[in-house]
Amino acid sequence: MADESSVRRRKPEPVTDTPPESEPAESQDEEPKRDAPKKSKKKSTQDRLDEDESSGHILDIFRVLTFLVLAYFGLSYLVSSGETYSWGITNGSKYLQTDWWMKQFRGPIYLTPDELSGYDGSDPDKPIYLAINGSIYDVSSNARTYGPGGSYQYFAGCDAARGFVTGCFAEDRTPDMRGVEDMFLPLDDPAVDRHWSAEELAALKQEERANAERKVQEGLTHWVNFFKNSPKYDFVGYVKRPEGWPGTEPKRQLCEQAAKGRKKRVIPKKGGQ
Repeated sequence: MADESSVRRRKPEPVTDTPPESEPAESQDEEPKRDAPKKSKKKSTQDRLDEDESSGHILDIFRVLTFLVLAYFGLSYLVSSGETYSWGITNGSKYLQTDWWMKQFRGPIYLTPDELSGYDGSDPDKPIYLAINGSIYDVSSNARTYGPGGSYQYFAGCDAARGFVTGCFAEDRTPDMRGVEDMFLPLDDPAVDRHWSAEELAALKQEERANAERKVQEGLTHWVNFFKNSPKYDFVGYVKRPEGWPGTEPKRQLCEQAAKGRKKRVIPKKGGQ
């Protein structure tokens, strides 16, 4: 019985929360706990109000400027009856001209010689066109020169490439360049030409013709580039030629003014001097 009483008097061992060393802190079947995502710091209501107010001011300024620009162009267009967006400014920027914008969207036009003749400046409601080597340019900005009564009025309403080279404005209002090289060729003269043998003269004439054709090409290229690169004249389109041209037309004679410039060959000096 003594043993039984001693058992009754023995105090129970205190229970601790600490698990035995042999037991793992976490069960192998249990997933490890993940760290909770950090909460982003939210902007205050006042900050959002300030940003919205700043964006609103920028949009308001943009709207006002857009309205003023459109009103400027629109009123100019109405007042000028559709002639200009720049209140009739003389020689204003081409970007403010109605016709310029219409040309960009329209693309190049194609006119027959008869259609091109209607743009010679005689009709004030039409622009002034001239063509050179098949390309058409608007020269309305220089109406005093190319319009009626102008010093170069003969070039308006046609392709007068030949006249640009020969200088015969009234006579050579045509793009037919056949025979123009003759103006740079020397005149044949038996009294002079006898100083060369037949073979020498034939070779000389061949060289002379090649040089004459080169001069014609250089003269034409000069004027083609002049209109092509000029900031005053806008490219419009091309001239439509009939099939087989220029063989469908008779070959023109050299105009009187160009023919007067031809000289006889120079007799070679003896000893090559």
